[in-house]
Amino acid sequence: MQEISRIPKTATAAAPAGAAPKVGFVSLGCPKALVDSENILTQLRAEGYETAKSYEGADLVIVNTCGFIDAAVQESLDAIGEALAANGKVIVTGCLGAKKDAAGDDMIKKVHPKVLAVTGPHALGEVMAEVHHHLPKPHEPFLDLLPPQGVKLTPKHYAYLKISEGCNHRCSFCIIPSMRGDLVSRPIGELMLEAENLFKSGVKELLVISQDTSAYGVDVKFRSGFWNGRPIKTHMTQLTEALGQLAKQYGAWVRLHYVYPYPHVDQVIPLMGDGHVLPYLDIPMQHAHPDVLKRMKRPASGEKNLDRILAWRAMNPDLTIRSTFIAGFPGETEAEFEYLLDFLKEAQIDRLGCFAYSPVEGATANLLDNPVPEEVREERRGRVMLLQEEISRQRLQAKVGKTVRVLIDELTPSGAVGRSAADAPEIDGVVYVKKPYEPHKKLAVGQFVDVEITRADAHDLWGDS
Repeated sequence: MQEISRIPKTATAAAPAGAAPKVGFVSLGCPKALVDSENILTQLRAEGYETAKSYEGADLVIVNTCGFIDAAVQESLDAIGEALAANGKVIVTGCLGAKKDAAGDDMIKKVHPKVLAVTGPHALGEVMAEVHHHLPKPHEPFLDLLPPQGVKLTPKHYAYLKISEGCNHRCSFCIIPSMRGDLVSRPIGELMLEAENLFKSGVKELLVISQDTSAYGVDVKFRSGFWNGRPIKTHMTQLTEALGQLAKQYGAWVRLHYVYPYPHVDQVIPLMGDGHVLPYLDIPMQHAHPDVLKRMKRPASGEKNLDRILAWRAMNPDLTIRSTFIAGFPGETEAEFEYLLDFLKEAQIDRLGCFAYSPVEGATANLLDNPVPEEVREERRGRVMLLQEEISRQRLQAKVGKTVRVLIDELTPSGAVGRSAADAPEIDGVVYVKKPYEPHKKLAVGQFVDVEITRADAHDLWGDS
């Protein structure tokens, strides 16, 4: 998602005297990076800066980067180069800013030595210091310049709530802890206030994100905080319950992402019965075979994951499970891969993404024996996705004839496009809603409608409102 055009433009002179300085913004990467971008934009707006919609209208440009896999690194480097060519004054932040090359040198500075400054992720103070240095702020902050919910890059009817930074795991394929650090949970009272302001602003879906949502509060030993004068523990279960109660007051949804399948997640499933905490879990499982998971240094085993999924579905048959998997991890044998396919057939994951293993510079997995050839990695990824397409087709077909609640995201000439409780924005499928027959019935973005499903394919649903 981006706040600025990606079309290269020529640089222009600084803003006229008296005019508010303008900052262009390019935001790349995952929802956690998006929240970092929103925090920076909120602070910029609070201090009187304006946001430029094009390179040529900006006094400087901030690029928030991603550095997780090679494709993301290249996209970020290209975006920086584009901003430099078009504007010339660029500050870089985000995960790639914390990444070094094989020689230990700053990767961004080596490729783009003309950038004004480079910071790592969640570095609001450092970014603002560089902005102040290169583009002095126009005045002291005035609260009336800033809405209570802050500046958001998402549509008005949904928003992300980042509950923590960093991660305590050391998965062998991942370098995020080296860029974002260990787990740091945000105070629960602060989160609840932010959530309330978002609901008050019209947000109808709150997407809870972090690097490890299930670990929320571990770093502070689940200490109690306060919300509306009552104590509440800094713990995933208590946070989810409080958010669900708050969402109910505003007729809104809460959706949980990046949930590791720890035992205490069992306590969250009963909270998903009233339609506000959605029966949806985004669980990054990565593999199923115990030996592969051990090489990955993942915190759970495949057998326990399967047992837990079956138990969850017994508690809530409407539960949707999304996950991601890696095919062709170093040392993965054909038998271990077939084990993964058997797991997927049993688990019946509703929404699934699969990546062919990609070596990430600095990851300890690069040192493992028996790397899988690239063509085998890609072939295995294809087999997973072929299997998943059939699983998804069958599970969506079972919804034909049922009525589901849909949140409208977009209006079209034929009706609207929305999402059900089973569909997170941008990563899952959608529901195509036919225009109502009755002239007095109107569809609107951010509106909930009940839709009777008439057709399904492997990814999406169609229905009448």
